[in-house]
Amino acid sequence: MEPSISCEQALEHHAVSRLAVTNSAIYFDENFSPPGNCISYDELKELKTEFAINLYRHVSEAENRTNLVVSPASVAVSLELLQFGAQGNTFTELQDALGYNVHDQSVQDFLHAVYEGATDSNQGMVVQLACSFFVGAGVQLSPHFAARAARWVNSSLQQTNFTDPNRTAAQIQEWIAGNLGDGDVHGMPLESAGSPLSQVALVSTMYFKSTWQKKFSFMDTQMLPFTTAEGSTLKVPTMHHTDEVNYGQFQTAALEAFSVVELPYLGEKLGMFLVLPSHKRTSLSQIESHLSAKTINLWANSLKRTKMDIFLPRFSIQSLFDLKTVFSALGIRDAFDPITANFKGISEQGSLYISEAIHKAEIEVTEDGTKASGASAMVLLKRSRTPIFKADRPFTFFLRQANTGSVLFIGRVTNPS
Repeated sequence: MEPSISCEQALEHHAVSRLAVTNSAIYFDENFSPPGNCISYDELKELKTEFAINLYRHVSEAENRTNLVVSPASVAVSLELLQFGAQGNTFTELQDALGYNVHDQSVQDFLHAVYEGATDSNQGMVVQLACSFFVGAGVQLSPHFAARAARWVNSSLQQTNFTDPNRTAAQIQEWIAGNLGDGDVHGMPLESAGSPLSQVALVSTMYFKSTWQKKFSFMDTQMLPFTTAEGSTLKVPTMHHTDEVNYGQFQTAALEAFSVVELPYLGEKLGMFLVLPSHKRTSLSQIESHLSAKTINLWANSLKRTKMDIFLPRFSIQSLFDLKTVFSALGIRDAFDPITANFKGISEQGSLYISEAIHKAEIEVTEDGTKASGASAMVLLKRSRTPIFKADRPFTFFLRQANTGSVLFIGRVTNPS
């Protein structure tokens, strides 16, 4: 439900924001902005989506042609929390990258609605976003910042001893494991946690495991061909069912055709959008180059209920990124510079700057264990006029909240095996 309060009312009252899940880790080494203009709910939806696409674009350029998943929600949570402690140009760069000022009450109300839906567990669906500050024993945090951090989307503050790097790394890994469900946490590089200069580490995680509104039946999963971006064909476990879904066909200005289908999760608060080029000769990057907040909004509003055959490969993706280069491309540069970084809102002690920025995301898409009772026999015969969505070649996916339009995950599958 969209907030009904006015800008004036928003600036008069204080809402408590709660935090929510993928792995981002940001390390600081040692070496209150005024509220912005009131932004409308629709503008914020567009800014959040634009950030998600910019992040994905920079990440995918570095990881050309591989499977990948990134959680814009998790990365944004870290940058929002940093805004509370940043000042001067460091704050401006963070604000410009996200597109909004987190001190603005209308922004906080919107983010509260976003993150409320980004921490949810029910009947097999797990959406879990969390954030923690690991603080060196000698660091005196600003009480105002500590209060902010403690109530920002499922956040916590924990003391650690950075002079014992093995213990610190183990402590952070243990926290990650506790917030990633059954997710694999190995391979999370924590080099800076062992630096004697490290004073604060910011780690955020996001984990998602899907439960479909209508489950696929294991009985209907078959080994079917999938053509990779390189042109080779392999057999992969491919799920199938016939259902009424939101579906649309589109074309770019260059007349490249593609189709979009939305598969809703239990409760229909979240949906996975799948974007598939219509012809094998059209590369996925040709379609992805047209991604924008406006196009995603257009797709979401233009899809029509259509009964069709869905063929979707089972897939599980884990991605690990060094975000330094990505943040730099997004215009966040001062934060990494020991001379120019200004995080005096976090602590007046010395000067803090970001030495490490890491992001880990994972997503698993399966039939969801339970057979679709009594429906299996009906799926075997396909009517010739039923349209088919067959993801037998590289496709893009994004997980989107229905009410806020927030993109929790975005990624691509180039090789399901």
